[in-house]
Amino acid sequence: MPEQLRLPGRLTAPDPGWTTRADVVIVGSGIAGLTAALRLRGQVDKILVVTKDVLNAGSTQWAQGGIAAALGPGDTPEQHEADTLVAGAGACDRDAVRVLVNEGPEAVRELIALGTNFDHTADGELSLTREGGHHRDRIAHAGGDATGAEIQRALIAAIEAAPDIEVIQHALAVDLLLGPDETGTTGVAGLTLHVIGEGERDGVGAVRCRAVVLASGGLGQVFSQTTNPAVTTGDGMALALRAGATLRDLEFVQFHPTVMYLGPESRGQQPLISEAVRGEGAFLVDDDGNRIMQGVHELADLAPRDVVAKTIMKRMLETGRPHMWLDARHLGAEFWERRFPTILATARSYGIDPVTQLIPVAPACHYASGGVRTDLLGRTDLPGLYATGEVACSGVHGANRLASNSLLEGLVFSRRIAEVLPAELPAWREPGADRRTAGLVAGDVRRELQETMSSRVGVLRSAPGLAEAGVVLDKLAGHAAETVDQASWEATNLLTISAALADAAALRQETRGSHWREDFPERDDAHWAGHFDVRMDDGATTVTFAPAPATDGGLA
Repeated sequence: MPEQLRLPGRLTAPDPGWTTRADVVIVGSGIAGLTAALRLRGQVDKILVVTKDVLNAGSTQWAQGGIAAALGPGDTPEQHEADTLVAGAGACDRDAVRVLVNEGPEAVRELIALGTNFDHTADGELSLTREGGHHRDRIAHAGGDATGAEIQRALIAAIEAAPDIEVIQHALAVDLLLGPDETGTTGVAGLTLHVIGEGERDGVGAVRCRAVVLASGGLGQVFSQTTNPAVTTGDGMALALRAGATLRDLEFVQFHPTVMYLGPESRGQQPLISEAVRGEGAFLVDDDGNRIMQGVHELADLAPRDVVAKTIMKRMLETGRPHMWLDARHLGAEFWERRFPTILATARSYGIDPVTQLIPVAPACHYASGGVRTDLLGRTDLPGLYATGEVACSGVHGANRLASNSLLEGLVFSRRIAEVLPAELPAWREPGADRRTAGLVAGDVRRELQETMSSRVGVLRSAPGLAEAGVVLDKLAGHAAETVDQASWEATNLLTISAALADAAALRQETRGSHWREDFPERDDAHWAGHFDVRMDDGATTVTFAPAPATDGGLA
């Protein structure tokens, strides 16, 4: 068991300078958060949506490929389930997967009814494509490669047409307020926010509420290179952990195999080259033009993402090259301009023309398959706290998310929360005295933290590297902030999640899905079929293993 470092039990913050109330607060404004708000509308008295930046600044906006559902001829939820389970490498919750694939088609149709303009074929049918790990064309897309942006547009339009849903933008969720109910059970009594210039609400304030729905996205900024926007600093996961909720499967971080390589000094959000490009016929090659996925997997360039990312990394290590190449030149200019206009424009802005040139690609952090542990209705183990979307671990992704299941998960499980939350809204709790130890690390630790996580807890992991990461994270935990500001809050959240992730990665002594241990290269169902759960008590974390049967029928 790795030695547990001491982290802040809550974030140091000024006392709230303002207070407001809402029955339900939704943290996040992507597909998961806005779907929850729209579905809860009319069922609870007051809904408040808070978002860290503007409404469209989260990860949904950047989703290129599309949303997966069994909508095409000959496709079935059972086939979608089988592909999801294989990609998840034995770590999926089969019941959660069945919920996803069976409720997914109706959820997508409702998204269309809401006003989302998906692409259609010349004869008016929904245009469907294929991505890695899928054996059917089941990816609905919009604007060619602007699916997330179109879904976000439709949802924001619906929110703006619903004046009874209040929205506070530029609001960082700091910590949950906790209090006892009539039985003495601790649960959610509200949360504190830091708001930048929203009328009378400026600075730190408190929102009293009966329930909080976390839909705050992932942890991409833990790493130096990621496809995630700047807002994804693990805030929702960290505040849930500090409040007593359980985080599960944090070690399963998916690294997208085809992220445009911009050079060794590039940091932060990197341009994603959607898997759908390979779905339309592009393929990966090395410097000599050899197709590197041939013979590696039956689906070749459309193998599950962990397989492709590992193959690219292996070839990079063998050749000493910092990237491989994606060859999509044969698709032609007209096809590129019609099917992938966003990717084409982005690549050209960096001096690469995919119509005539190879695209340099390397794996980068893309998606957190783990998160705040929930049941099939989005409930966490902290009364009054629900979670949906990437911040949550519903069990559908297992050790490696199947392409384009992420938007679907946010859609389906937000609908499920809305089915049960109105009837089980708890009574108002009074916030109790917060005895958790406050603390804050300096914002300037962020660069070293990200470099350490990328080099030691990234695509390829080993016991020595993970031990080195632990030493660095322990050192960074001692860099106390001299000022209380957003940079320090975010750095503390990143450190909190990084420490939990590194601990789980050190304990899982096998290779499974997106968790790749160089020193334990084989999957080991005899010892490691199950989940690592992380909990925190006033800054001290514990990691425990919850055994579970493998759920992919024994397929590797």
